[in-house]
Amino acid sequence: MLLFCAQTASTAQAQRLPDFLGSVPIGQIFPGADRADPPAGKPMVAKVYAGARQLGVVYLTSDVVNTRGYSSKPIDVLVGLANDGRVVGARLVEHHEPIVLIGIPQSKVDHFISGYVGLNFVDSPPRHGAPPPVDIISGATVTLMVIGDSITRSAIAVARAHGIDKSAGQARQAAPAAARVVDETRDAVQPWQALLDAGAVRNLRLTSEDVNRTFRESGRNDAAASAEGSSDADGFIDLYAALVSVPAIGRSLLGDTEWQRLKERLKPGQQAVLVAGNGAYSFKGSGYVRGGIFDRIEIIQDESSFRFRDRNHQRLADVAAQGAPAFREVALFVVPEDAALDPVAPWRLQLMVQRVLSVSDKAFVTFDLSYELPAAYTRPVAGAQTPAATSPPSAEAAAAQAAPAEEPAPALWKQIWRGKAGQVAVLTVALVVLVGIFFFQDQLTSRPLLHDRLRLAFLAFALFWIGWYGQAQLSIVNVLTFFSAMRSDFRWEYFLMDPLVFILWCATAISMVFWNRGAFCGWLCPFGALQELSNRVARRLGVRQLKISHGVNQRLSTLKYVIFLLLFGFSLYDLALAEQLSEVEPFKTAIILRFMRYWPFVAFAVALLAAGLFVERFFCRYLCPLGAALAIPARLRIFNWLRRYRDCGNPCQRCNLECPVQAIDPTGEINPNECIQCLHCQMLYHHEQKCPHLIQKKAKRERRRAPEAEPAEQVIVMHRAPNPNSEPGA
Repeated sequence: MLLFCAQTASTAQAQRLPDFLGSVPIGQIFPGADRADPPAGKPMVAKVYAGARQLGVVYLTSDVVNTRGYSSKPIDVLVGLANDGRVVGARLVEHHEPIVLIGIPQSKVDHFISGYVGLNFVDSPPRHGAPPPVDIISGATVTLMVIGDSITRSAIAVARAHGIDKSAGQARQAAPAAARVVDETRDAVQPWQALLDAGAVRNLRLTSEDVNRTFRESGRNDAAASAEGSSDADGFIDLYAALVSVPAIGRSLLGDTEWQRLKERLKPGQQAVLVAGNGAYSFKGSGYVRGGIFDRIEIIQDESSFRFRDRNHQRLADVAAQGAPAFREVALFVVPEDAALDPVAPWRLQLMVQRVLSVSDKAFVTFDLSYELPAAYTRPVAGAQTPAATSPPSAEAAAAQAAPAEEPAPALWKQIWRGKAGQVAVLTVALVVLVGIFFFQDQLTSRPLLHDRLRLAFLAFALFWIGWYGQAQLSIVNVLTFFSAMRSDFRWEYFLMDPLVFILWCATAISMVFWNRGAFCGWLCPFGALQELSNRVARRLGVRQLKISHGVNQRLSTLKYVIFLLLFGFSLYDLALAEQLSEVEPFKTAIILRFMRYWPFVAFAVALLAAGLFVERFFCRYLCPLGAALAIPARLRIFNWLRRYRDCGNPCQRCNLECPVQAIDPTGEINPNECIQCLHCQMLYHHEQKCPHLIQKKAKRERRRAPEAEPAEQVIVMHRAPNPNSEPGA
């Protein structure tokens, strides 16, 4: 297998931009463009024009960076990149991702991708470990994270390779300034105008015409025509920002009481920013109310950037400085703990202006409010050299300063694992508990009530946490994708994209050596848990269970193997077709999408669950291709943990009759291909009131213990009757 993987390792793939560029009108990828040059360069791009003026370039993400997702196939997105580094258009043109192939409307995927339109990763590079700038759609987390990551990284790579990121090729000529820190001893209160004159408070004022002109310059005449807000006389926005973690500025703008509260709240080195605004446009927006993030403003300093969340925000009624105007919005923001803001270095507040043109079309432009703390609020660091006292840097040092090395971003799968560390820990603990259940099954099953309650709790965990919360339902698609990757381009990072699914697959593979497929099918499968729990409810409500004869059950159980072999055969021919046919599994409908899907899929899943009310685990027993795929190597298990008596099957048939999935033959043998390791037979094995063998054994033992009966001692009393013929007194 290893030799096969080595021989089928992927070679450099030909760039495919020409294959897709002609299939999509250029104006849909790059609004305002009317023609494009033939693709050229490395990475390959096509320059686009509006008349004779070049607007930017169009490229394919898979030509630039690795875009392979859960299917191990490329996810191709055409991206339009403007000359200033902004993403002006993006469109998904081809993919083979099973999770978005059927089930999630294409409009939702397009809406997610359109969220990257308007972002500028050249001027505002993403911070490592920061959450994606666009909300992930539930049910397609891995796929959409790959798409978002590929758009981000490819935009930066194309910008640098084709000269759009001009700052990357320019030497930073600024000489090192004398080290300075905030002067904590200066805390005199100043009026509003004095703070403005000193530069402690900075201002950005925009009119509607300023915004419309910027939209037109970016090629979005349609956005400029759909102007929102008030007239120019009223102003679009009048925005102010100040670093209020500096004592003199903070006391002046917040007042003594609020300043003291802020000081107690701030941790060492943590900064705070006050933002106030008037006008028709709100710098807050409403996104923070829905999702907890202020998406209209961003703080950018050098190569790092961050946005504020609702937990970093405090609403203020007004500004306390004498002479300050009344503001429509005043907000106090504390810099997040996972971000950093150097108070003495320049930074900028970037305001994003968005206009919604239609449900699927939005336009964005950004404006910068630059801020630098005035020198009057700082002091030199004791012992620091002034620029005059330092010797001029050498040519090598100047070159090193001109092009500082950037720390490479960790691989996407590593970022995902770090972000889901808590979920990984919970699942690991659950697997340890399950191993304990199997290793100490004799002690557990000898206590029927404890066994039943523990199994019920674990099934609920599998359904609600692993399935509906963790979205970690394994599928036959995973098996087909694995074999497809083995034949083409096998890389572990494709399968490491979803930590919970990867851990479950590893646990399932290992458990098959000990407990065949039962560890997953009987305990960890969310849909299997849903079937069993619903069947329990049906039994409680008095639903009569159908008994299927052993012969009919055996023949019906072969259907799942036929389904699996058909899907596997189709995957060798066309993986995309096999993924569509794998909808015979209701997992995506019932677990991943939580029944929020087109009605035919929901009706199919409900029908299978309804059948399971009368025949426990109907789908698992007769139709599940994943169960068949796991059952095929079940005979290779090394250990047999299920204990049996000689009487099992001949003559005793109790386990055979009570097995929930009829995995016990009339002869008493347990079929490992069908057994789900529910341990019900082991509970009977230890039950002295239910197991006929133990009942007989107990009866014999009691007979041996009883002492032999001794004859009862009878007391005979003899009375002498008087002789009637005798004389009195004789």
